[in-house]
Amino acid sequence: MLAGNRGPMTLDGTNTWVLAAPGAGEAVVVDPGPDDGAHRDAVLAHLVGRGLRCALVVTTHHHHDHAAGVGAFAAAAGSPDVLLAHDAPDDAVLTAQDLGLRVLRTPGHTADSVCLLVEEERSLLTGDTVLGRGSTVLAPGGDLASYLSSLHRLLALDTAGPLGALLPGHGPARTGARAVLQEQLEHRLERLEQVRAAVDAGAGDVDAVVGAVYGAGRGQLRGTLADAARMSVRAQLAHLGVDLPG
Repeated sequence: MLAGNRGPMTLDGTNTWVLAAPGAGEAVVVDPGPDDGAHRDAVLAHLVGRGLRCALVVTTHHHHDHAAGVGAFAAAAGSPDVLLAHDAPDDAVLTAQDLGLRVLRTPGHTADSVCLLVEEERSLLTGDTVLGRGSTVLAPGGDLASYLSSLHRLLALDTAGPLGALLPGHGPARTGARAVLQEQLEHRLERLEQVRAAVDAGAGDVDAVVGAVYGAGRGQLRGTLADAARMSVRAQLAHLGVDLPG
């Protein structure tokens, strides 16, 4: 279910995932999204239309576009159990009438980011750890070392048994999970080397590194996208142990 919060950081909007085993009467709702009445009503109507009762609400991380609507949604859905990402135990298995979801702590985008493995079909809900297109921002509270470790963890999971579709928090579902994860890993390592090269070439502040890496200075990359680029560059500089102003 797609929330109506389309934007530079949210792509087409936040994906709220409604999961239920075939023929079951209980569902798990992942990431109710922003506190938006129209989106909440649409998800509730979807449940009612399929004869489903929401048994559990889970968030993949704390950002408002995923979690701000949790309280209002849970109240309207009959007070199901709620599991927020920062409380989700690693490797715990969540169940709702023949549906099993395994929690995988995957910090990086944020410190509390989790992915959820649908055990029956090995599809993976990735939150903002892997998007439907493009690459995620390393937000305050996240860090690059954790993100790289999380990608390696997901690749190891695929090695243990091939993953099905990747179901992201924003953008379309993705197939070919291993190739997508490997691409994200290579992209991060490439960006890291570009940041290292910019510093070695004499970039004196964060904006200078942004200009060198993204081909755009403060006057060209604007608004939310400029802020996102600075956040990612700061995370990469921290990973390299380099302290620059800006």
